[in-house]
Amino acid sequence: MNTIEIERRFLLANDTWRESAAPPLLLKQGYLSVEKERTIRVRIVGEQAWLTLKGYISDLTRSEFEYPIPLADAENILANMCPFKMEKLRYLVNYQGFSFEIDEFFGENAPLIIAELELPSEESEFPRPNWLGEEITADGRFTNAYLSKHPFGSW
Repeated sequence: MNTIEIERRFLLANDTWRESAAPPLLLKQGYLSVEKERTIRVRIVGEQAWLTLKGYISDLTRSEFEYPIPLADAENILANMCPFKMEKLRYLVNYQGFSFEIDEFFGENAPLIIAELELPSEESEFPRPNWLGEEITADGRFTNAYLSKHPFGSW
């Protein structure tokens, strides 16, 4: 099924978001393709796994096809077919009816922490909590696909 993902990304101004964050989930990701025009990702969260294909439409909007796959297949693909990998903790923070996803990266991407917010349209308005910092949506270096190949620590 084709869906459209409209997402804004931000650096964080402070750590006060942690006060209202849900317990984090560990995300393990690997990329088969990290091109701007298309990314192909395998993601494992606990005992669940997905294969995701994304196509570039604009800095805010991508087409997205996501399919659940068997965990064993995902582990095999991640171990043997993905040249670019990353791990991160994802926290959900609800703020005035909006759900922010806060990603805290490990390894060579540490200490990077990014807030993401999915919206129904590119023009959608949303509240800006005091912990939300500089918007980085248009900076392609902060996409997960780019970070998997060019870790934050190497910039």
